[in-house]
Amino acid sequence: MSVAAALQDHVQARDLDQAVADLMSAAATVPGLARRLEQAGVDPTAITSVAALSELPVLPKDSVVDLQREDPPFGGMLADGADVVRVFQSPGPLYEPQLAGADSWRWGQVFSALGVGEGDTMLNALGYHLSPAGAMMEAGGLATGARVLPGGIGNQDLQVQAIADLGVTAYAGLPSYLKALVERFDEAGLPRERWLLDKAMVTAEPFPDSLREILTERVATVRMAYGTGETGLLAYENGDGAGLVLADGVLVQVCEIGTGVPITDETEGEVVVTVLRPDYPLVRFGTGDLSGWMVGPDGSLRLRGVLGRTGVAVKVKGMFLHPAQIASVMAGVSGVADYRFVVGRVDHVDTLRCEIVPEPGADADALVTQVGPKVRDGLRFRAEVVAVSTLTTGNGPILDTRDWD
Repeated sequence: MSVAAALQDHVQARDLDQAVADLMSAAATVPGLARRLEQAGVDPTAITSVAALSELPVLPKDSVVDLQREDPPFGGMLADGADVVRVFQSPGPLYEPQLAGADSWRWGQVFSALGVGEGDTMLNALGYHLSPAGAMMEAGGLATGARVLPGGIGNQDLQVQAIADLGVTAYAGLPSYLKALVERFDEAGLPRERWLLDKAMVTAEPFPDSLREILTERVATVRMAYGTGETGLLAYENGDGAGLVLADGVLVQVCEIGTGVPITDETEGEVVVTVLRPDYPLVRFGTGDLSGWMVGPDGSLRLRGVLGRTGVAVKVKGMFLHPAQIASVMAGVSGVADYRFVVGRVDHVDTLRCEIVPEPGADADALVTQVGPKVRDGLRFRAEVVAVSTLTTGNGPILDTRDWD
């Protein structure tokens, strides 16, 4: 079956044309969406299908940040009366509302497919502070009937003790962090028979085959999932080894970069998402992620995974590092003539080094001491800060040296 045929079947099977029509009927008057429709000259009553929706230009992630600055806090994209139970702040800053509902980000789908449910205790090793990731996974795990241990990132000694004491059976988090927990468990000398963790959902960073092989030596089932802080779950592995199946409750498109035209073959493009909720109609949102279509062995439409980024932001340890954020933080440091952030990867773990060039006469040691806390507080990253005499030209403020083989 061709990708074009699988796309058509996908739209029909999930009744996405009707879902789009219902969304526009209910949400076209939400101020932010109404402005976009008017600017594009698109009549909302004419949007009765996925094809018609694709006439609306893509809304880039950086534009959402600008809209929120102009019309705080949510850029006019939240419907009147929308029930917001939490608010999160992602790099930008970009504020994401969590809408009321048992599993409003839909992550329960991947946990159910993984076999997580009643009787399981799931360690949630994604961040809870400001970031939506931890809350997303918690809601998804609870939706299956599992218990959730809110571990977050850090305190590995306490987490491995809890894995042993509580009989933790499931995991949600970065694949690199799961590897670190396996190693810490063994280093702590805990009995191997108390390691009951046999299923894991990993996300937020690439998952090369070399790391998958390491993890599956200890965890029987490890599957990758893909989502964003703004849109929730988008796709996930189902165990047949053929790409990512698409989540319910959301419209995912792969579109030409620059034009926003939907792609109907295997060509790579930007992942563009429409969340099918009228209380927060995030329509034709450009994630900045690159992917492409494929057809699964059952004939279903699949994403090939995240193949890169379209923009200048780089994901490090599951979070985005953006040149604009870096510039804002470093502007507050006097005595630095130039700087660069170098992203590396050692033993399947991301590393971050901030290289600074001191101005003539500046105290290099004092600058190193000053920059570290500013990076940690302003960017939410811990970085090794080193003073250097010069930087290699032409690489910009972020140099990504990682090899994902």
